[in-house]
Amino acid sequence: MATTQHPAHENGGAHAVPTRERAAAPKRRGFLQRKGVRLSFALLATVFAFHVLLTGLYRFVNPAASNWMRLDAISGVAVAQTWVPIEAMSPAVIKAVIASEDARFCAHWGVDWREVYYAVANADSRGPRGASTITMQTAKNLYLWPGRSYVRKAIELPLTWMIETLWPKRRILEVYLNVAEWGPGIYGIESAAQHHFGRSARRLDGRQAAILVATLPNPIRRVASKPGRTTLRQARRVRQRMRAVDAGCVLAG
Repeated sequence: MATTQHPAHENGGAHAVPTRERAAAPKRRGFLQRKGVRLSFALLATVFAFHVLLTGLYRFVNPAASNWMRLDAISGVAVAQTWVPIEAMSPAVIKAVIASEDARFCAHWGVDWREVYYAVANADSRGPRGASTITMQTAKNLYLWPGRSYVRKAIELPLTWMIETLWPKRRILEVYLNVAEWGPGIYGIESAAQHHFGRSARRLDGRQAAILVATLPNPIRRVASKPGRTTLRQARRVRQRMRAVDAGCVLAG
C-alpha cells in the first residue's frame, strides 16, 4: 500500500521557520534585557561619578546655584541670594538651625536612623515625612527637587553620605545656610536677614534667628518679618533648645 507524502512536513515543512523564530525570540529578549541592565548601570555609574566630582569641588568652591534656585528661575520666580562665609553669620543662627532642624547634627554621619524609622513608621500615602538631617536637606536642595516620595529619599541617601564623607560639618552647615529657602525666591541666610529684618546675617540676634528658623518647614506661607502665632510659638521652642544644643562641631572650627 502506497504511503502519501505530505510536502508540508518534508524538511521541517512550512512550520520550520516559525519554530526557529519562536526558539530564538527568548534569546533576543534575554540579550536586550542584559544590554538594558548594563546600560542602566553604566548610566548610574556616570551620574554617581559626576556627583562625586561636583561634591568634591563644592568642598572648596561655592555652588553658583542650587537645583531649587534653578527650578525657581525656570518658573519665572526672581531669585535673590548673597553668599556669605560662615564666619559672617551670627552664632545664634548656627545654634538655632541645629536646635530646630537637626539636634544630633554633630553626632551622626548624615542620617539619623532613629528619626528615619519613626518617619517611615508614620508615613502617609504621599511618602515619609520628616527625618531629614541638615546634611540630607543640603543634598536635596543642591541636587534634587521639592516634594516627598520614597524615590527621592532613596536618591537622597547616597548623596548625603557622599557629602558627609567629603565635607567637614562646618562646610555642610555653611552650604546649607546659603542655599536654604527663606521665602519666595529668597535663598541664603544673608538675603533672608536683609529681606526680613533689614540687617546682615552677622547682626541677627537670638530672637530673629529663632523666628527665621521657625519658618523653614514652610517658608512660603510663614513670613519671618510678619510671624503668626504658630511661627512665634515654634520660635520660642527653638530658643529654649538653643541653650543646650551641641554646636561644637561648627562653632569650634
